Amino acid sequence: MSKKILKTIFLFTIVFSLVLSACGAQATPEPTEEPAAPEPVQTEEPAMTEEPAMTEEPMELAVDPTGQTVVFWHVWGTGSAAEGLAKIVDDFNTSNEWGITVEAVDQGRQGDLQTAVNAAIATGELPNVTPGFPNAIATWYNAGAIAEMNDLINDPMFGLTSDELAAIYPANFASGTLADGTQIGMPIHASENVLFYNYSWARELGFDSPPSTSAEFKEQACAAAAANNADDNPDNDGTGGFVLFPDASQVANWVFAFDGSLVNDAGDAYTMNTSAMKDVALFLKDLSDNGCSFATESFPNPEQANRLALMTASSTAGIPFQVSAFADGSYPDDEWGLLPFPGPDGKLAVNSYGQMIGIMDQSPEANLASWIWLKYFTSPEVQAEWITYSAYFPSQTTTDQ
Repeated sequence: MSKKILKTIFLFTIVFSLVLSACGAQATPEPTEEPAAPEPVQTEEPAMTEEPAMTEEPMELAVDPTGQTVVFWHVWGTGSAAEGLAKIVDDFNTSNEWGITVEAVDQGRQGDLQTAVNAAIATGELPNVTPGFPNAIATWYNAGAIAEMNDLINDPMFGLTSDELAAIYPANFASGTLADGTQIGMPIHASENVLFYNYSWARELGFDSPPSTSAEFKEQACAAAAANNADDNPDNDGTGGFVLFPDASQVANWVFAFDGSLVNDAGDAYTMNTSAMKDVALFLKDLSDNGCSFATESFPNPEQANRLALMTASSTAGIPFQVSAFADGSYPDDEWGLLPFPGPDGKLAVNSYGQMIGIMDQSPEANLASWIWLKYFTSPEVQAEWITYSAYFPSQTTTDQ
């Protein structure tokens, strides 16, 4: 039972006792010519005072999160996501009944965050809460740094109800579940890795429709690269085609489009030694060898907005940054959109994935305070607010947009 409820019951007991006392004082009438015998005063069993069980024996919390500071490392330090997160943190800090204070600390991009967490594990100077993709959360758990969430999720006072659990998309929730049922992460949102495509520039290059096969993809990427190499601007030589980031998300898209998988037939282990993986590697190498792909130092939104890239790959969460880039770029009226990744036989694929949040295992009080913050951040009402700021997809069915 919360402190507010105990305090309310205690005050109610006092007020009710005062009311009873006042009524007792009015029960004796004014004396008359023949005073009537006074009515007996009931003193044996005074109401509401004999057994003040709720005030004499308050429920004690096994773990008290009061006054804890929760250090929350994150990767949303720019744009509307940063503004939204700051508001959500401030709302929690001013409204939670336990006096918990969340300190949000931006760690840059996801790779920067993972490097910082790995270093913190080595030094022991850990945050309390951090996001991560499922593989990163599992790695940190195996290093002894991530707390198990089962007891927190099932706690009768602080946990989730059966309806709240059922509302989380099963695949998202399962991303944080180990084979033995141990829960090491909670889903906060989801997104897809897709292609961004400049329709206007493609039409000027002679293409009336986006690529539907990997061969057409190469044809259009190479045409854009050739156009930039042939114009009067030497600064754009070597650009124009596809911006290639050889990370796991992009490779997964191509593998799926090439009708492959990242796991073995039994579904119990990853495998890279497949014909589809080989075909993808050769396809991407061919793009590079022919000058039809290139790399950028950061997210390639400005490059595409200035016609240095016909096609790029991005999470759907990058849409607001793409909008801003085109608005500020040299071709603000260009028409652009999203595409799936095309395979050699016309199969189209996107890679959908969810991000998790893990609790770094520290004291029971710190872990509970971290869970209270995490439960608030992933609640339907707050998640509806968060996805509006961040452009992510929700991770549960009850999010009200």
